[in-house]
Amino acid sequence: MKSFRNKVAAITGAGSGIGRALAYELAAQGCHLALSDVDAAGLEATRDALTARFGDVCVSTEVVDVADRAQMHAWADRVAGQHGRVNLIFNNAGVAHAGTVEGSGYDEYEWITNINFWGVVHGTKAFLPHLKASGEGHVVNISSIFGLFAQPGMSAYNATKFAVRGFTESLRQELDLEGCGVSVSCVHPGGIKTDIGNRARMNDSMASITGHSTGATRKMFNEQMLRTTPEKAAQVILRGVRRDRRRILIGADARAVDITLRLLPSLYQRMVTMSIRLAARFA
Repeated sequence: MKSFRNKVAAITGAGSGIGRALAYELAAQGCHLALSDVDAAGLEATRDALTARFGDVCVSTEVVDVADRAQMHAWADRVAGQHGRVNLIFNNAGVAHAGTVEGSGYDEYEWITNINFWGVVHGTKAFLPHLKASGEGHVVNISSIFGLFAQPGMSAYNATKFAVRGFTESLRQELDLEGCGVSVSCVHPGGIKTDIGNRARMNDSMASITGHSTGATRKMFNEQMLRTTPEKAAQVILRGVRRDRRRILIGADARAVDITLRLLPSLYQRMVTMSIRLAARFA
């Protein structure tokens, strides 16, 4: 897909962050949009800004919970009906959780899995028939830098983002074999300056790893880890789609992790624990 002009793109999690930035960038390139989020106010703000700036672009919005299979399939069918076709689905909606394995409840694992993993599966399966019918389609699934490497205290988030990576890479191979005119990319953002850190669920068990309170840990994460703007992330993603990249890395941190894993696929785990111990000692 070399151009997005007059294509139709569906984006989950479009009420803020990368989802909103993708909507702006696509609209600037003449792409029509179907946007969803569970945040009705954020979704409305995205729509109002788009319609005020890009009058020639058709924008539809709907409050949809990606964890709800029926809602996702119904939304996909409505998008195809309203817009006439669908060319792209950006499975972007996601949440974060931090806590040790022992300190995290089953309900926390279920909550994040239903959104981060099942949301991607629902979006892919709901829209894939419509993408095939369009004759030119692309699935874009947002994993994470934590879909490449693991970190203590992030087992729930790691599990979902590794799962998105495996699901997407398998799908890409299937579509390559099928030759149906649809492709897929897996996106691995590093730290993006969104509100995900503030909205993350973080339990007190993180103190055993960081040596800090939940509030202090959240503040450190937001200040030290979130470096790339959503606007830059959106530009990198769309460039990767145009080039039909299988894996799209966003940020110097993601590229550094990718290189480290290629060189030290197992040793990196010791490096992570050593760095955390040193940081705690000199904090």
